[in-house]
Amino acid sequence: MKEFATPPAVEVPAELNITDLLERQVAADPKNILFGRQLSPGQWTDVSAAEFRDQVVQLAKGIIGSGIEVGDRVAIMAPTRYEWTLLDFAIFYAGAVTVPVYETSSPSQVAWIIEDASVKLLIAETPGHQKIVERAVAQENLTGLGDVYTIEGSGLDQLRAKGADVTEEQVAARRGIAVGADLATIIYTSGTTGRPKGCELTHANFTELSLQALGSSLGTVVNKDASTVMFIPLAHVFARFISVLAVAGGSRVGHTSDIKELVDDLGTFEPTFLLAVPRVFEKIYNAAMLKAEGDGKGAIFEKAANTAIAWSRAKQDGKVPFTLGLKHAVFDKLVYSKLRARMGGQVAHAVSGGSPLGERLGHFFYGVGVQILEGYGLTETTAPLTVNTPELSKIGTVGAPLPGCAVKIAEDGEILGRGVCVFRGYHNRPELNEEIFTSDGWFHTGDVGTLDSDGCLTITGRKKEILVTAAGKNVSPAQLEDLMRADAIISQAVVVGDNRPFVAALITLDEETLPQWLQRKGMDPKTPISELAQHETILTHVQTVVDRANESVSRAESIRDFRLLHTDFTIESGHLTPSMKIKRPLVMKDFAAEVEALYTEAAAKKA
Repeated sequence: MKEFATPPAVEVPAELNITDLLERQVAADPKNILFGRQLSPGQWTDVSAAEFRDQVVQLAKGIIGSGIEVGDRVAIMAPTRYEWTLLDFAIFYAGAVTVPVYETSSPSQVAWIIEDASVKLLIAETPGHQKIVERAVAQENLTGLGDVYTIEGSGLDQLRAKGADVTEEQVAARRGIAVGADLATIIYTSGTTGRPKGCELTHANFTELSLQALGSSLGTVVNKDASTVMFIPLAHVFARFISVLAVAGGSRVGHTSDIKELVDDLGTFEPTFLLAVPRVFEKIYNAAMLKAEGDGKGAIFEKAANTAIAWSRAKQDGKVPFTLGLKHAVFDKLVYSKLRARMGGQVAHAVSGGSPLGERLGHFFYGVGVQILEGYGLTETTAPLTVNTPELSKIGTVGAPLPGCAVKIAEDGEILGRGVCVFRGYHNRPELNEEIFTSDGWFHTGDVGTLDSDGCLTITGRKKEILVTAAGKNVSPAQLEDLMRADAIISQAVVVGDNRPFVAALITLDEETLPQWLQRKGMDPKTPISELAQHETILTHVQTVVDRANESVSRAESIRDFRLLHTDFTIESGHLTPSMKIKRPLVMKDFAAEVEALYTEAAAKKA
């Protein structure tokens, strides 16, 4: 199949804007709990729809009182927390446009966004972030930015005080100005290449996509009885869309930015669904496996995991053999229930996006009682273009287009998208807008994939990341990299081989899981990474991981050699985007010597 479109599930008024989603909640049930605000570890305070709206209006008054006009840009530079969403809605109520800034951004990155988006007001989390903004302004001699407030301390009180003379009627008038086609936000792509591009997303991108999603079977996941803990960056389009979707559906949302506290937060909040990038699910699996092995129950866990995967595959095929069903029921009591308890005990669904999950991991989680609804999209498609739903879920695919959206496979295999989710274009980049849309309105995603008879999409690679070896063999690195990253002690893997005689890989070790793994092997858990990268036990283990990954491809595409690096690829190092995607060009630049050594050493051995 080359093209598939899902018809709209509901009719959405053209004048609807994001603030209307909150107003609908207040009108329908003002006491419905929309948020759980964490004031101290494990202590959540409920915030009703009416209370949230009142808090939004107070901040919107301050934004208006600060001189912000309709359509002006207001930036938020903070990690995921309750105030992020509060400010986001306040900006919309003030008739302004939100510009997210990652709290990890450097002064030069902050300066670029402030200048390119013409930001007039900025709210940062801490005085430390405020200083970064001040450095950015000084370095680039920026003149357009006005006040900078902080969330921590008295900053938001100062902002509210600015609105002392602004009336409720003025806020109501402001919030009603925008219609669906108007600009809601400019989200700068974290980008694996080049300078971030500002994606212009409209109110309709969020409102219509949210209501279409809720009109599908996803409405059984996100509703008034549902809840989630938001922990991925709200500056990223994935979390941002789910944040708006949750308000539209009336779900209860908690926030945490400290991943180390996530398990405890899940335990006290007890969410019914989660959203995460695949790396989080990999870590949940690996942590459970290492704990079982540390307790001397590694063999039991392995059998339980294999049973979960086999049960899931049989379930997807339509028939679970009696013996397999019996084994699954036994392991559900012994193993799976404990894993679900670690996630709060109530999680039935999880939404995964950002990068490929991997079929094995999808089957494992479904087998233990958590259905992962893997989706696909970009910042340019307001996050989900396609997604698996409770009604139509095919593990190994990223699902069918959401209602009101369509997917087309071009002659060269590129995925094209169209529909309510697609953005209106790049900010200040008219030349790019001409390139990314076809003459009949399809958006070039840059990814490569296939469609099955049900319209479910399978991603096979990134168009620009296809490697071509010296022998002319096309290699898609994503599949190999995903399989290697699934191992407990491997953090990241980058497949190389463009214009080279064979395929190889740069691999980094996971410093979080290594100590426990080393202890089980009778090795010093404090051994430096530089030593481990050359240790025979580690090298042998990684070789088995590489061999397993190679089983999924032809010999010409297989990894012939690898190098363990002494450092990891992280968001802080600049080698990962905030959604955990590898910035391949930067890795190839910074580790050019290591790549070169792989091939020169191989050539020397051959000689």
